[in-house]
Amino acid sequence: MTVPEPPRLPGPGGDEPRDAPDADRAQTQAAEAAHSPDLPPVLSRHGAEPRHPRGLESAESRHVLDHPALASLTGPHARFAERRGRILRYPVDVSPWLALPDDPDADDWADLAALAGPGAEVPLLGFRGEVPADWEITFQGEGVQLVDYGLAAAPDPEAIRLGPADVPEILDLVARTRPGPFEPRTIELGAYLGIRRDGALIAVAGERLHPPGYTEISAVCTDPAFRGQGLATRLILAVAHGIRERGETPFLHTGAGNANAIRLYESLGFRLRRTTQFLAARVPERLGEEREAVPVA
Repeated sequence: MTVPEPPRLPGPGGDEPRDAPDADRAQTQAAEAAHSPDLPPVLSRHGAEPRHPRGLESAESRHVLDHPALASLTGPHARFAERRGRILRYPVDVSPWLALPDDPDADDWADLAALAGPGAEVPLLGFRGEVPADWEITFQGEGVQLVDYGLAAAPDPEAIRLGPADVPEILDLVARTRPGPFEPRTIELGAYLGIRRDGALIAVAGERLHPPGYTEISAVCTDPAFRGQGLATRLILAVAHGIRERGETPFLHTGAGNANAIRLYESLGFRLRRTTQFLAARVPERLGEEREAVPVA
């Protein structure tokens, strides 16, 4: 069963093409044509760092962005990691993202169920294996991952750094615009910038996943009354500037069917890197005997 916009699914960040002005792709990309990200670090099963729980170590050829939640929770965001067996996740008041093995067995599903609790909805982002038959698939859709390949990143004079005191206003704006999950402690994941008019917070963008060498731009949203002024675009470029200043590369996710958003991001200087899957499933209310697994379509 497919349910649109599940409340806990950490899907696209920044799907606001209506907020951006028409962009000249050639001019935008030419502004920083010389910028070409270095080859990224790769999660390796060799060496002391980064360390991975049993079975979560990646093949040497795997790019950190192939499993960004795992790379974050075993890297720069390791301080947030909650672990049970081979399952890693963020605290639920920080983010619903979690790291599931590519080949989860019955013990892994039991560990995930124990972490989440009976009846909880959990994200299985990028997972294309088999979900146990007694787990209800609540959301399924294709997504894309885009990476900075020539952003005209720049600070914005109107953008302000947001902090814990701003969280109630951010939560209100997110509830009205639905850019993706933002929890009470999400602001701890990285820098969040906002724009205020007459004291009211009207636009937000910030940082979410943090694989080594990369930072995800997410929670891009604008009050509907102020759309069409390019605020989201300005904040995306301002957040990207801060990421670049650390020597890292911005990236983001959006729905594969959101052609307008993809065109916007490409016009700003993002490039499609890979497709992925947005998937969520509900833990059985009663955990008992094993059943035959159900392939994800």
